[in-house]
Amino acid sequence: MAAVNGGSNSGLIVSFGEMLIDFVPTVSGVSLAEAPGFLKAPGGAPANVAIAVARLGGSAAFVGKLGDDEFGNMLAGILKENGVCADGINFDKGARTALAFVTLRADGEREFMFYRNPSADMLLTPEELNLDLIRSAKVFHYGSISLIVEPCRSAHMKAMEAAKDAGALLSYDPNLRLPLWPSAEEAREQILSIWDKADVIKVSDVELEFLTGSNKIDDETALSLWHPNLKLLLVTLGEKGCNYYTKNLRGSIAGFHVNTVDTTGAGDSFVGALLCKIVDDEAIIEDESRLREVLTFACACGAITTTKKGAIPALPTEADVLSLTKKN
Repeated sequence: MAAVNGGSNSGLIVSFGEMLIDFVPTVSGVSLAEAPGFLKAPGGAPANVAIAVARLGGSAAFVGKLGDDEFGNMLAGILKENGVCADGINFDKGARTALAFVTLRADGEREFMFYRNPSADMLLTPEELNLDLIRSAKVFHYGSISLIVEPCRSAHMKAMEAAKDAGALLSYDPNLRLPLWPSAEEAREQILSIWDKADVIKVSDVELEFLTGSNKIDDETALSLWHPNLKLLLVTLGEKGCNYYTKNLRGSIAGFHVNTVDTTGAGDSFVGALLCKIVDDEAIIEDESRLREVLTFACACGAITTTKKGAIPALPTEADVLSLTKKN
């Protein structure tokens, strides 16, 4: 296997799933139809997490499929430039790299339009998986978009089982994107179908409401998602920080006040920071003072990511985080 992240000695974090191009309007507060032009930005939650880890000095690899086209080659190049091992990437000659048009409307809601019929990431087969790379992971991270259609769903299940069997910690961020699912019911059912496999789960406040059918963001609602194999459940609350739950602990971490420009990738930055800190020391999860320190660091990473347009360009280094935490 190729050296990962310039030979970092930390345990390997493997991210599985989609990487795509986000097209973001040059003007904020307009609908997609009204946008005068678009800027291309690399995206895809699992890829963002991998780059977030590498940016913080950790070891990261990405497993997925891209189109054998200019965009696909560009994305693979971005991973490598950021120190992410690309040994798990496959290229499809027949399907294009996925595209997403994303805009922040005047009312503050994000609007998505996806081009995936089908895109290369949906066509990853179990046979194409680099199982040696997956089995070498200390942490295996994934979302739910790879569960929507076959053959990618089967590839996801096989990769997850291979990582688990090899002793990896499984990390799950559902990253709900309703426009990609046939229905809300199907999204909820499939997201929950692999729920009890994960050791670490991170959901946003909006995802908590969606998965539980409750409009309350409280401990009781969060703990209704607890399962016996779970080690750490996190509910992110945007600028308000996050709530955390373990077998023996529960609490909340305050957020950081920054000048928010674009929230894309903030959750991925949070997850990458968390995984980077626990990959070689899982005992942090049940050591409350150290867990709170790590989650404060993760909240700072998420906050910094909102201060620039696009996810990957905004992902922070350790020095960026230290600078913000000193100010607060």
